[in-house]
Amino acid sequence: MIRYQGFGRVAAAALVVGCVMLGAPAKAQDVPEAHVQAARSAIAALGVTNGFDNILPGLSGRLKTQLIQAYPNLEDAITKTVDEQTLALAPRRGDLEKEAALVYAKAFTQEDLTRMAEFFTSETGKKLLKDQPIANRELGKAAEIWAAGVGRDLEKNANEALLKVVGTEMQTPAAATEAPKP
Repeated sequence: MIRYQGFGRVAAAALVVGCVMLGAPAKAQDVPEAHVQAARSAIAALGVTNGFDNILPGLSGRLKTQLIQAYPNLEDAITKTVDEQTLALAPRRGDLEKEAALVYAKAFTQEDLTRMAEFFTSETGKKLLKDQPIANRELGKAAEIWAAGVGRDLEKNANEALLKVVGTEMQTPAAATEAPKP
């Protein structure tokens, strides 16, 4: 299923990363387990941390490329070793899920989180997650067309109104830049 890929996901990711990076990670003992579970449900329903799934594979790929460039004759050994080590670290992805749940538990009430999870696991919520990026893209196109029309009309109306106010003193932009004729 396609998860929410619009602004909400980016904002949620920024919230998670920001809280962790700013040295304000929540402590499990500060938040009741039921509240953390509600946060986990909401995060899963929203797909908040799905964008982080490529972090470890990306790091692995970069490390392999770096090592293979330095030691091209060891490509097979490098690939095998880095892949093994990547798989060994994969369970640590759960640590990020825990941090995300704690951040959400600190940011939202248990009731809010439960309602979010209920909504975003409903058919309407799933449809919103799936179709909102498309709707946002189309809305962006409509806004561009609207802005072009409004801008054109603003310029036309302002020029006409100014001509009435200042009359012949107003020159067109092209005439203002032309050299005077002898």
